[in-house]
Amino acid sequence: MRRETDKGAETKQRIKSAAADLFHKQGVGATSPDEIIEESGTGKGQFYHYFKNKERLVHEVLLSYLEDIETGRAPVHYEISSWADLEKWFTDQVQLQKAFNMTRGCPFGTIGNGVTERDELIRIDLTRIFDTVKNKIAAFFIREKAQGRLNSVADEMRLAEFCIAAAQGAMFMGKIRRNADVAEASMREALAHLKEYVTPATPSGGAATSAKSAT
Repeated sequence: MRRETDKGAETKQRIKSAAADLFHKQGVGATSPDEIIEESGTGKGQFYHYFKNKERLVHEVLLSYLEDIETGRAPVHYEISSWADLEKWFTDQVQLQKAFNMTRGCPFGTIGNGVTERDELIRIDLTRIFDTVKNKIAAFFIREKAQGRLNSVADEMRLAEFCIAAAQGAMFMGKIRRNADVAEASMREALAHLKEYVTPATPSGGAATSAKSAT
């Protein structure tokens, strides 16, 4: 019984892995169950036994992405405790694209690009993923502000959402241009903008007013 259970888990994971790769490559709408079955080397009966339908499979693929982000297994570094970590978060996105010769964007961003008004479950799953990422980035900005290293007018949540939007846009342009330089330059500009909120230390150990101050 144990061997049979292990075999079933392996089959289910093969289907999920094949689906995740195809969704990342060509989006959900352009990927059929038959393609996933062929790519995973499984059968139609196995597909529908484990997932019932494609929507359920997309749901489980997105939950796997969320789990990888929360546990630190994702190829992108999401634990941010310094500006160097934030820079690495930006550059990791481009490194992921480079691994696919700039032919793909963000894995869950690609799924999001195909969401329609009928895809409520997928939209909710994507919202959970982006909220998790946003909260991890915002936590860094909150700590920086608490230490007096971030301008008091900075909105930590909005800055975190800006990071996500900037990264997604940069990856999109990198994919369209098939050029890593475009994505890297955009992300450098985003990081430079964020650093304008930094409050530089004064010689006496206090904080000077940053360029992004209240008017």
